[in-house]
Amino acid sequence: MKVKRILSGLLAVAMVFSLTACSGIMEPKKNDGKKTVGIAMPTKTLERWNRDGAYLKKKFEDAGYNVELTYSDNKIDQQVKDIESLIADDVNLLLVATIDGESMTQVLRDAKDMGIPVIAYDRLIRESDAIDYYVSFDNYKVGQMQGQFVIDKFGLDLKDKSKSYNIEFTAGDPADNNATYFFNGAYDTLKPYLDAGILKVPSKQTKFDQVATKAWDTATAMTRFQNILGSNYSKGKQLDAVVCSNDATALGVLQAIDSDYAGDNKVLLTGQDADEANLAKIVDGKQTMTIYKTSANEAEVAIDVGKAILNGEKPDADLIKKANWDFSCKYDTKTYDNGKKVVPSYLLTPVVVTKDNLQKELIDTGYYKLDKKGYPKNAN
Repeated sequence: MKVKRILSGLLAVAMVFSLTACSGIMEPKKNDGKKTVGIAMPTKTLERWNRDGAYLKKKFEDAGYNVELTYSDNKIDQQVKDIESLIADDVNLLLVATIDGESMTQVLRDAKDMGIPVIAYDRLIRESDAIDYYVSFDNYKVGQMQGQFVIDKFGLDLKDKSKSYNIEFTAGDPADNNATYFFNGAYDTLKPYLDAGILKVPSKQTKFDQVATKAWDTATAMTRFQNILGSNYSKGKQLDAVVCSNDATALGVLQAIDSDYAGDNKVLLTGQDADEANLAKIVDGKQTMTIYKTSANEAEVAIDVGKAILNGEKPDADLIKKANWDFSCKYDTKTYDNGKKVVPSYLLTPVVVTKDNLQKELIDTGYYKLDKKGYPKNAN
């Protein structure tokens, strides 16, 4: 009987371990004397988050820290749970690329109560006084660069109204704080030409909430643009340009153009992120440009900011001098008000990539390599 009781006890313990292993609970922080960085990424469905997550994890580990990395499948509730688990593991620093910029208030208040500093990565987290720093690109400038590209490509001149162009807009996820910056930067840049009638929007969709794309979803962007083409360009009316805030939405618009556009002209199409599928479209001449935000540089800034915090320092503009980065970055303490505080921000400058400079900006720098067909592939 005693043997049976012992075996039953061992079986019960084994079942507990088995259930724990199958439940998806994160391993607790390693008790090895190292500090731990918790990284909460939004999803694996967008290529750039896979690159960023892997790079951040590797570089923090190379610097001597433990790392717990989570992906939340673009589910807000899941990301809240992931961050709760990171807090429960008593991480020393949280780095969060949020899914919804306004849904993290309570969980990050918990982090603040626990004394865990928080870096908002790439996307500003709103309505929270728990955010210590924001690391991103100059997102309004991203939109400005897209708008200016249209102006330069068509040679627009406010003094010359002899020719007009038809243009449409596709923006990003309303839950992503960056999406409004991208759209506003582009729209504000193009507005003088819209007001002058040099640029025209046949669909009349010029407000962010009209052109937004939930979750930056390619299929959603495609469906919306098929409707635009069917309603406004069905008889071969010329479409000259589409300003897309990122590559995922640009891919959807391009699919709609390929299937539903009756015009015979080449459409100027903008994007952002330098996703592999879109770079192939640029090589083939179907997408005109993308904005490349070097995720390795953004991650490098976040890592240096994080290391300074973990060393008990308070990063400011001097960090840029100390770090001596070989790329442009500015320290901003005025622009990014999240509704609770103006968040000190490190803002990098992105790059316009076209077929003409793709080799120089992406291949020669080692970020991408060319496959046998001549298409760029991530070098990592």
